[in-house]
Order: sequence, then C-alpha cells, then structure tokens
Amino acid sequence: MKKPVYLKQKNMIKVLQALSPVALLGIYFFGWRVLALLAVSLLAGFITEWYMESLKNGKISYAVFVTTTIFALSLPPTTPLWIAAVGSVIAVLFGKEVFGGFGKNIFNPAVVGRAFVYVSFPAEMTGRFVPVFTGFPGGFAHWSFTTLKSLPAALAIPGKAVADAVTAATPMWSRRDFGFTTDWLHLFLGNIGTSFNQDKILAAGSIGEVSAVAIVIAGIYLIITKTANWKLTVSTLIGAAGLTLFLRYVLGIDAVPPLHFSLLSGALLYGAVFMVTDPVSAPKVPLSQWIYGIFIGAMLVFFRYRSIFAGGLGFALLLGNMIAPSLDLWIKRFKAPKKQAVAS
Repeated sequence: MKKPVYLKQKNMIKVLQALSPVALLGIYFFGWRVLALLAVSLLAGFITEWYMESLKNGKISYAVFVTTTIFALSLPPTTPLWIAAVGSVIAVLFGKEVFGGFGKNIFNPAVVGRAFVYVSFPAEMTGRFVPVFTGFPGGFAHWSFTTLKSLPAALAIPGKAVADAVTAATPMWSRRDFGFTTDWLHLFLGNIGTSFNQDKILAAGSIGEVSAVAIVIAGIYLIITKTANWKLTVSTLIGAAGLTLFLRYVLGIDAVPPLHFSLLSGALLYGAVFMVTDPVSAPKVPLSQWIYGIFIGAMLVFFRYRSIFAGGLGFALLLGNMIAPSLDLWIKRFKAPKKQAVAS
C-alpha cells in the first residue's frame, strides 16, 4: 500500500465555499448536531477514498469533501450519525471508487449515497424532520431540536411532546397528505415551523434544502465564478416549472402544487445548484445539457406527484445520469452528417 497523492482542485474549493453559508444556516436552523453529521460524513468518506486510492497509488481529490458535504446536508437534521457514515461510505465507494476514482464515475456519488440510505432506512429518512429554531441565537444555542424538554410557545399544542415533533410533516408532505400549504416567504427564507392543525406540526425538511435564499446566493456565486454550468441549473428549473404548469393548469391536476411551491419546497433548488451541475456525471455537449436538465426537473415533479415518497430528486438524478452518455452520443451522431454536408 503506497501513500496516495492529493489532487488539488480550485473548483472544488469554490463549491465548498458556496456550501459554507448553507451549512452555517443549517446549524442556525437545527443546532450543532448538524456539525456532527458533517464531521462524520466527511471523515467516513475521506477514509474510504484514502484506503481505496492507497491500494492503487492513486490520488485523493478535494471532490471527496464536496461529495460528503453535499450528502450530509441532504439528510434530515436528526439522522442517526451511523447512517450518515454508512451513506458517505456508499457514496464514495460505490458512487466513485468502483468506477476508477475521480473523473470516471457515471453517477453523482452524493446522490448514490442519498438514494441508498433513502431506500434502506425509510423510517429514519422520512420520520426525522423537525421544525427550525428561530430568533437569536437560534440553533447556535442548542445541540438539536429533539433535546428540548418542551415545545416552543409557537408550537405548543396540548398533549403534544417534543418527541412527537420528530415525526412532523415537511412542507411537501403536509400539502400532499393534509392539504396545508406553507407560505412562500417562509419557504424562501427557511424559517419553517408551526402547528397547522390540532395534532400536526410543520417540520422544515433536510438540512441544506430549507433556505432557498441561501441556495440562490450560492448558485449565483458558482455561476459567476464559472464553477458551475448555468445551463444545467436553468434547464432543471425549466423542466420542473414546465411540467408543473402543464399538469396543474393544462390537465387540471390539483394534486400538483402551484409553481412557487414546487420551486421553493423540497430539494429542487439544492439539487439544481449542487447536484445536477456535477461536471463528471453530466453531459458535455451543450444541447445534451439542456435536455438532461429539463428531463431531471420534469422527472422530479412526476415523482413528487405519483410516487409513495413526497421527494424524488435522487431518483430523477440517477435516471438523468443513466442517459447522460447516450445523450452526448446521440447529439454528436445527429450533428455529424450536417458537418459532413457542409464540408462537402
């Protein structure tokens, strides 16, 4: 076993910089336990890549820290630490290393890890959501919402204990199952947490997806610094918006939420900025990138509408990853006859 070499990547550092305010807001909203989830995920992923690359005298990339950070921030805030470790190992080992390491993976490693824990531990992945801390200092004064001895006054319901809040409904779940629609401003800012009927509490969602404003700012930074491909982000949003408008306003399916709710709730923005833009698993041809993003955005809305789980980002992304190489191949073959005709 030889000592691996570290592969320095400036773009990966910029992605980590963009993720930093999202992580800090995660701590503010959910408490210091978010930092523990991040630490466990980063350590487990790093050790996995270090061991695998040591076996072949390969290079450890800064991308492993991006993968594990994106994965950790996609988890519910009270996810057991051991699940975060397992998912991080799966993300790096089966999403990246089995294909040969950095630059050779077909699937987005963070999505592989997230999808694995989603289907393997459904109770923990769908029943560990909590409301957010608000005011000052918010979660910076707490370890986790679940460590509170009593519910905050704004959430107080007779006979309702803190433990019950762990099984509260996120905005998507509450709308689909109970018909409650969260105010768009709360969705945009991320300060989600209230009681919406006699025995239900509104939870916020996964750590990184809660504040749309933080994700938008991060996305602008990545696009301005040319770290992320804007076509992939914009096309994903177009695909989601297009199918939402078609299903709701053309076909008249009321089960599909309004456009602003579809765009601001769940992991759509988080995925469009940090996951769809993965340069390795995404297509390389511009036209393919537009088709790829539109397909993922549309599939996400479809999964939200028809699947058992209210979310669907991971599965939509994995399907997109599957067709990405073929998209490039088809587009290149389609353009080849035209080039030959022009040349002749």
